[in-house]
Amino acid sequence: MVHVLSSRTLLRPTDPERSRVFYGEQLGLAVYREFGTGPERGVVYFLGGGFLEVSGRSETPPDPAAVRLWLQVPDLTAAHDELRARGVEIVRPPVREPWGLLEMWIADPDGTAIVLVEVPADHPIRYRPGI
Repeated sequence: MVHVLSSRTLLRPTDPERSRVFYGEQLGLAVYREFGTGPERGVVYFLGGGFLEVSGRSETPPDPAAVRLWLQVPDLTAAHDELRARGVEIVRPPVREPWGLLEMWIADPDGTAIVLVEVPADHPIRYRPGI
């Protein structure tokens, strides 16, 4: 088995500066590290237990059906209010899904789908009776 020490998701945006503004300022992700210089510089953001690297440039946006980000937050209502105040378009407002999670959808400037999820205290992800 391969011994994995770290991992990250890589995005190649069509407009790197616009994506840095979205992830760093609008979404408010903390910066882990930056590398390179100028408009093509890369930024790696903390993403809970992982990292998101926004670097390079792509001529075409990623296929929204192929790439999605799942971000767990402690309070979805607070995240909703904060993101709206920062001008982030809410693609789908918070709802409780049939599987019990609270979910809200947004998208980055290239259309990459981002689901923000709150796991309720009584959800099996948090609590498993008898274990």
